[in-house]
Amino acid sequence: MSYDVEKIRKDFPILSTRVGEYPLTYLDSANTSQKPQVVIDALTEHYARHNANVARAMHQLGLESTQAYEGGRDRIARFIGASRREEVVALSNASEALNLCAYTLGERLGPGDEVVISVMEHHSNLVPWQLVCQRTGATLRWYDITDDGRLDLDKAEAEGLINEHTKVVSLTLASNVLGTINPIEKIADQAHAVGAVMVVDASQAVPQMPVDVSALGADLVAFTGHKMCGPTGIGILWGRYDLLAELPPFLGGGEMIEIVHMEGSTYAEPPHRFEAGTPPIAQLAALGVAADYLDGIGMEDIAEHEHELAARMLDGLQSLKGVRILGPIDATARTGTVSFTVAGVHPHDAMSLMDGRGVAVRGGHHCARPLHERLGIQSSLRASSYLYSTTDEVDRLIESVEYARNFFAGGVA
Repeated sequence: MSYDVEKIRKDFPILSTRVGEYPLTYLDSANTSQKPQVVIDALTEHYARHNANVARAMHQLGLESTQAYEGGRDRIARFIGASRREEVVALSNASEALNLCAYTLGERLGPGDEVVISVMEHHSNLVPWQLVCQRTGATLRWYDITDDGRLDLDKAEAEGLINEHTKVVSLTLASNVLGTINPIEKIADQAHAVGAVMVVDASQAVPQMPVDVSALGADLVAFTGHKMCGPTGIGILWGRYDLLAELPPFLGGGEMIEIVHMEGSTYAEPPHRFEAGTPPIAQLAALGVAADYLDGIGMEDIAEHEHELAARMLDGLQSLKGVRILGPIDATARTGTVSFTVAGVHPHDAMSLMDGRGVAVRGGHHCARPLHERLGIQSSLRASSYLYSTTDEVDRLIESVEYARNFFAGGVA
């Protein structure tokens, strides 16, 4: 069956929005995706018919709520290829998941130990590791990038970046700025060869392409729900069960306990050990519905659609004088996220003018300031497509960029 984007768009009520005289051209899905009606309905249905707290409430509504919540866990486990449901931890967002990784793994770190990240990381996979290194005396090191926006593996090897002192390697699977898809399996092999734990931020990958955590090579994988057609307020941490069982709690209270005495406490087995307090109940139930929706379309087909749109976007932007593409120009080596600069035009100015024409993109450093510093720029524009984006929208993007360039810079590069 061919990919029917117009049929898909009908599932998303917000896409019928108009911005003045222009149709909404939503190209900010790397920031947050729009929600299909089935996900909106799932949230409404839960609060209207099944709302109660989980585990503690042993009545009919409590049972229904618990079933919905744990059913969402089962569904996400299948969606990402987890070997068992207990490997799926429900948290408030991917940032909390990455902070959990840094805090708990940080209990093992001390002076002389090293944590390896990259210069392309989102702040959520940078700042937590800075904090843990400051707390423990461990050293933070990082991968540089090549001129075309890929990890500089040759430089890393020459510098011995991963070595006998490396205890943690934490990398993004797909950059939220460059769109680059990183060779996680290869790097995980290197990390494991020296006994290090491999952490992956998959927030920009799980929504865009098939991700099988059992085959990825990682030990811990974080991603968020709101970028994969799910609600806000839900993030997922997947971890190898044997590793999760070794890690200490991150937050205390609620269902993360086993037995509590005034003198001390014992803790629940994973995943509940890491789910303190009232969890995101309706959100996980609705995220399971989002996984159903995505699988109904097909993650392979979504990835192919993304590559086609990225190729068109790259070609169109490169045809404009004064536009600089950030990251690989090979559409198959990246997601549908394309960041760029326009000579003589501040991204915020361009973003505002483009918004007036109905084109929604993001301008700024995209929570990746060190990467922008590495690229020698203060900020950039970012256009990010998704399963509901069309070639006409890409064309409107190109037209609006050209319009903004001509307005602010007179068309002169």
